[in-house]
Amino acid sequence: MRIYLIRHGQTTGDIEDRYGGDYEDHLTEEGKEQGKNLANKLVDKNIEVVFCSPRIRAQETAEFIKRKTGVLVEVVEDIRERNHYGVMTGMVKAEAKLKYPILVELLKDTKKTVDGGEDYETFKSRVVGAWNNLTSSDHKTIAILSHGGPIRLIFREILNKGEIKIGDCAYAVIDTDGEVLSIAETDGIEVQE
Repeated sequence: MRIYLIRHGQTTGDIEDRYGGDYEDHLTEEGKEQGKNLANKLVDKNIEVVFCSPRIRAQETAEFIKRKTGVLVEVVEDIRERNHYGVMTGMVKAEAKLKYPILVELLKDTKKTVDGGEDYETFKSRVVGAWNNLTSSDHKTIAILSHGGPIRLIFREILNKGEIKIGDCAYAVIDTDGEVLSIAETDGIEVQE
């Protein structure tokens, strides 16, 4: 199986410098252009289905792929972003730093949990379970359109590649024979040494 692991485009929360996570925001105009460019890159890749996060920003990105390729888009709840930021979700980062300085400091460790957030092990279990389910289908080529958090977790916990930098509408092409996973290509993803 070939898997296109894709991040959504730029959002309003990105340009407003907000703590994102598991909340709703839309693509910016730039994010829409990124989505169109992504769709053009994927047009001849024989993707059979796009498994998409339920968050608006992911669905808006998936819509560009659907329009260009005609591919089926299926919403999968468990590939949504982690609610890592708890009470700070959606808050401008500068405001959060003033209001919750201790929690902001806590966020420097990916595996720590902020009040009201989803703990790392629950998040890991959810994403790994979704990955295992989606990659055991009979399809030859799929896309998983998600967020930075789940994609980083997949690189860290499933692919054993450590930490990554990931851009808007970035993707990795992963091949699997059911046992061995190999990264065939990346676009906008950089593995950190």
